[in-house]
Amino acid sequence: MTENPVRLLLADDHPVVRAGLRAVLETEPGIEVVAEAATAEEAVVRAGEGDIDVVLMDLQFGRGMNGAEATAAITARPSAPRVLIVTTYDTDADMLPAIEAGATGYLLKDAPPEDLAAAVRTAAAGRTTLAPTVANRLMNRLRTPGTALTRRETEVLALVAGGLSNQAIGGRLHLTEGTVKSHLARIYAKLDVDSRTAAVATATELGLIRR
Repeated sequence: MTENPVRLLLADDHPVVRAGLRAVLETEPGIEVVAEAATAEEAVVRAGEGDIDVVLMDLQFGRGMNGAEATAAITARPSAPRVLIVTTYDTDADMLPAIEAGATGYLLKDAPPEDLAAAVRTAAAGRTTLAPTVANRLMNRLRTPGTALTRRETEVLALVAGGLSNQAIGGRLHLTEGTVKSHLARIYAKLDVDSRTAAVATATELGLIRR
């Protein structure tokens, strides 16, 4: 008796990437690509139709919902498919929201085809696969929790890097300006810096945020 194939949804806004993933995975025994989605919103709707086992989810979709938000919406449902993040980004600012949203695994787009196929099967079985750089970053956070930025601090710093003022950051994250200043003070202490510019430069160098 043959096992049922792992049924995949490919969610990425680049047709070339979806075609590449399909080409790699459709040659694998026991894996079937049943649908594609070009937006995160489309992925959420399609994942809810009950015939998907694993969603391969990008993190950035241009406008609208991002991959982490879509992951949270998908995994919040009962009997939800697993979500495997497949992205080019491995910073804390990208990784933490996705993992907290319920992603089962996190791979980078330069992973070898055999690793991608193995990660799909692992995700379908409910187990976790992490890209080596992502696993290292998580281990470092666990080893040195006192110096690791929280998810909120990472969000604040990413917006600082985007050129937003404290007031604008507060509006975006629904925080008071005073709370934003408190987050920045803790960020400066953890990174051992004394300015917004130095904080952004250090965090970028450490892979906490991306430009």
